[in-house]
Amino acid sequence: MYQLQLLLNIPELFTSLSKIDFYSSMFKNLDLSSIPEFHSSSPGRKGYSHHAMFRAFIVMKAERFGTISDLLDYLRNNLIIAHLCGFNILKPLPSYWTFRRFINEFSHDYLTSIFQNQVNILKNMGIISGEFISMDSTPIKANTKLNNPKSFSKNKFSKDNQPKSDKDCKLGVYSASNDSSNKRYKFYWGYKNHIIVDAISGLPIAETTTPADVPDFEVALSLLEKTNKWFNLKYVNFIADKGYDVKRVYNFVRDTLHGHCFIPLNKRNSKNPPLTDDGYIVCEAGIKMLKDGKQYFDGFIKQKFVCKFCNSKDDSACPIKHPKYFNGKKHRGCTKYAIISSDYRSSINRDSLYFKAVYRLRVESERYNSRFKALDFEKAYVRNINSVSNLNTFGHITLLTVAIVAIKLGKFDEFKSLVALMQSA
Repeated sequence: MYQLQLLLNIPELFTSLSKIDFYSSMFKNLDLSSIPEFHSSSPGRKGYSHHAMFRAFIVMKAERFGTISDLLDYLRNNLIIAHLCGFNILKPLPSYWTFRRFINEFSHDYLTSIFQNQVNILKNMGIISGEFISMDSTPIKANTKLNNPKSFSKNKFSKDNQPKSDKDCKLGVYSASNDSSNKRYKFYWGYKNHIIVDAISGLPIAETTTPADVPDFEVALSLLEKTNKWFNLKYVNFIADKGYDVKRVYNFVRDTLHGHCFIPLNKRNSKNPPLTDDGYIVCEAGIKMLKDGKQYFDGFIKQKFVCKFCNSKDDSACPIKHPKYFNGKKHRGCTKYAIISSDYRSSINRDSLYFKAVYRLRVESERYNSRFKALDFEKAYVRNINSVSNLNTFGHITLLTVAIVAIKLGKFDEFKSLVALMQSA
């Protein structure tokens, strides 16, 4: 004990005082009481404290380390930080394989409970409201050679060419350009982290990790439903990009959450002919066609249009002599159909100033994703979905805890900046 006290009396030999203050504040605002500190009673050694291991991975994300090896080197060179985590620095620290086994096997439910607790703390502080929420996903590349641009493997982005190093990752695609007129897409093997962000504070409310081939809208439905059970989303304003433009999302937000959607239309290569301002189709000859009945379906109306001269006996009536005008039938000329949506999705006025103003709040999702990726999440260095999910949630918990610490210290301009708070702590 005397040796330990001597070591702790000279912390400047290990790390800066600002780092010590930062991690002391971080760990003070992490309630780990819901996590059992050691394995349940069983024969053999009880192992290292789960609480200490948990705090060590918070250090890993706060220092923006991508690998466990970097974390282990940091703890060995900064024993005071290891002590703050809860390790006995007079004994050997956990090995690389101990850390790896922890991140592989640790139940994600424990991390979810800590994440939700941090969100509720910020909600009680009045920082997170949930009145306006934005959802987006960010790609995470798997640790496989097939993602290496210098790899010359044949058919490396074929669905049948599953990477041997990671059986859980799937083939995904993401946009490599923000230019809507010149979209470029890139394929990758990996995962996606889906995040619901409070669009006012720019802090996460919920998150989940899936293989890269799971559509965003499917995750949105399940994540919104789960989040609503512990975080009241009633009357929410849901903001998302075109990837979530699916009727089931609209109906869930309106019917279950009694909220509103702010999602731009995804045309999906629709071949529906353009309509005039008064709702008519103009034929190839430039003549307005006539309406000739409707068919009513669930969520849309099929409107039929016929040629203006469909009952004419004058062969010269069609100015372009269209072949269908000389079809030899009683009703001659072209016939076209237009699909007119009658559901909630089509009733939204996306040209209104209010819609555009609210939709601009989606930028908070992109900003948060940028802060999240800055914790070295562009690529996964572990090789299964549980490990990737755990590390992702550790990253979100780190950023939430940074916000809590900054607000409690009165540094409101730093609650979104990990680096600024670490330097000023």
